[in-house]
Amino acid sequence: MIWDLFEIAAGLALLVVAGDFLVRGAVNMSLRLGIPALIVGLTVVAFGTSAPELMVSVTAVLDGVPGIALGNVVGSNTANILLVLGLPAIIAVIRTDEHDMRKSYLTMLATALLFIAICFLGPIGWGDALVLLAALTLMLWDQITDALAHRAEREDTPLEGADLHMRWTRIAFFVGLGLVGLPLGADFLVDGATDIARAYGISEAVIGLTLVAVGTSLPELATSITAAVKGRADVALGNVVGSNIFNLLCIIGIAGLVGPMAVPAQMLRLDLWVMLGVTLLIAPFIFYHLPFRRTVGFGFVGLYAAYVVALMSGAGA
Repeated sequence: MIWDLFEIAAGLALLVVAGDFLVRGAVNMSLRLGIPALIVGLTVVAFGTSAPELMVSVTAVLDGVPGIALGNVVGSNTANILLVLGLPAIIAVIRTDEHDMRKSYLTMLATALLFIAICFLGPIGWGDALVLLAALTLMLWDQITDALAHRAEREDTPLEGADLHMRWTRIAFFVGLGLVGLPLGADFLVDGATDIARAYGISEAVIGLTLVAVGTSLPELATSITAAVKGRADVALGNVVGSNIFNLLCIIGIAGLVGPMAVPAQMLRLDLWVMLGVTLLIAPFIFYHLPFRRTVGFGFVGLYAAYVVALMSGAGA
């Protein structure tokens, strides 16, 4: 038990640190190769910040515990809205009238509906994975086209970790540590979580939906809280929408190519609908430009706590 907890803690630490190294290295490598910063932000950074979830899900499928892979993604999307938006809203008001997020929100909603439909059609296999990856390609192409059309507005936005004068040896060091640390951290986390689930009779899906999901959402949570403290709480909203789209299309898409994933019955009954419900919950804020105030933040965090209690109660029943 103690060793399992150590594996989980070590795995989470490795995922957070290695993910940061990989993003820094990849961003600077891309910029040194002459790729525009706005394209890097929409592709390299988006992929890099989702690397912890990706490695955990792929490792889980390879280890024969696909429940953790699916629970990780579904749970992360739920946690992203209720926690990654809720906690920063407690610190500072998240405004929604400074940027038009309607198109991005509708993309996130459509992605969630597509994913739910695929889950109900049976085990997620390579055919489903190709559909998700095709949708990801279309989404990225649309984002890049839109970014290029508004290049003058977006090019001034600095990329975190960007240093045009970083040496190639340092870039290689960052990328190398990221590529080594991510699979190692994922392996530790999946092994520890699986052992605990089996020891206490908790389903792999519940472990994925709670412990693993929150753990792999830590980078997004840390980014959003830091932004709120610095008075840029609005950053949290874009962070959540982009992460949720990428989680379903990219992570499940790639994991589905690695191996088939049977969808647990509990996920079909409850968890997918919770994910969809919290996605719909923020629609009025997006379309009517309502701010996420402290009371909303407390409400979101309270809803997440109630959801976790319900999951654990069901697991122990």
